[in-house]
Amino acid sequence: MELSYRALQCKNTVQSCGNMLKRLIQLPQDRSFFLFGPRQTGKSTLINSLFGDRAWRIDLLRSEVFLEYSRQPELLRMRLEEKLRRGEPPCVFIDEIQRLPALLNEVHLLMERHSGVQFILTGSSSRKLKRGGGNLLAGRAVERRLFPLVREEIGAGFDVEAALRFGTLPPILGRGDDEARDILSAYVHTYLEEEIRAEGLSRNLGGFSRFLEMVASQSGDLVNFSSIARDCALPVRTVQSYFEILEDTLVGLRLAPWRRSLRKRLAVHPKFYLFDTGIVNALTRRLTAPADPVWRGRLFEHFIVLETHRHLHYARSEAAMFFWRTNHGAEVDIVLEKHGRMALAVEIKSSRQISGAQLTGLRSFHDEHPDTPRVIVCMAEHPFTLEGIQILPWQEYLQRLREWL
Repeated sequence: MELSYRALQCKNTVQSCGNMLKRLIQLPQDRSFFLFGPRQTGKSTLINSLFGDRAWRIDLLRSEVFLEYSRQPELLRMRLEEKLRRGEPPCVFIDEIQRLPALLNEVHLLMERHSGVQFILTGSSSRKLKRGGGNLLAGRAVERRLFPLVREEIGAGFDVEAALRFGTLPPILGRGDDEARDILSAYVHTYLEEEIRAEGLSRNLGGFSRFLEMVASQSGDLVNFSSIARDCALPVRTVQSYFEILEDTLVGLRLAPWRRSLRKRLAVHPKFYLFDTGIVNALTRRLTAPADPVWRGRLFEHFIVLETHRHLHYARSEAAMFFWRTNHGAEVDIVLEKHGRMALAVEIKSSRQISGAQLTGLRSFHDEHPDTPRVIVCMAEHPFTLEGIQILPWQEYLQRLREWL
């Protein structure tokens, strides 16, 4: 059984800085699953709040626990079967499973022997599991992803300017500016020192650090691997592998251009967005400086792209997200394709006033896709229509997003 998308807004509540937050993610209640997401997105807190009263937790971040199970993975089987003999609840929560892929062989065996046991397996990435030939349980466990908070989860206290500057990682919520800056700066350092070192890049940590700064400064731009490699003094293939690491660890989102042909989509330059605006500002050292209009516009686009992406995943929609661009440079920031047809075209503007001069991309899009709804998401106070295009305040766009997913 799975809770409905709407019901989870009432059930999936977690505490952050003294406030109860409603998470929108759908989690199976009696089926095994992987829950992946970047560090500090609230995976452990969420699982503890939903399953803590009936789950046996194994925290592989604790050194003594990690060492014990790395020496004897079979301890998991022996201990769980003893618990089952005693009639204890059949639910096992293994946190940071990517640290010990060998444990999945024991999980697989236990699933075959005891079909009624639910395994909850969380981690910051499936990359290490896949690269190491880890046992991904042959489809016996579904996969879910958890992201930083969306506006709907934060609720009435949401401040868009604070979100553009500091992002929406749960530990940031309710913090003062200085605390938020310290948390984000430490996060960037921790990611470099721990997550990337775990991926085997410690021999060129400096090169990866330069790469991350470059990616953050060019967030939302077309990715040119050769140019980034040249600016970072790295081989092109190394830069490509770094982008793959960011995607695999859910720290980055690659947005492909829409093309009718899948092969052509793969051949054209994508765009790339880091997973949180606060991390972007931390990497580019802009946490204390007021954003100039151009940078603020980039952050606002980043925010809307991330919110759309997160809602798409949480709704488990079959829609896919792309951007649209012609050979002459006309562009639309987001297009949603669902069941083989265009469902929505979205242009993002950080201004309060929208005029005909800002409709160029959507006009060009309309020439090729005249039946697709078109929207401009902006800072306007009230919605209106201009040349058949809906001009929506960003709050209304996010409220109506499920219509198109």
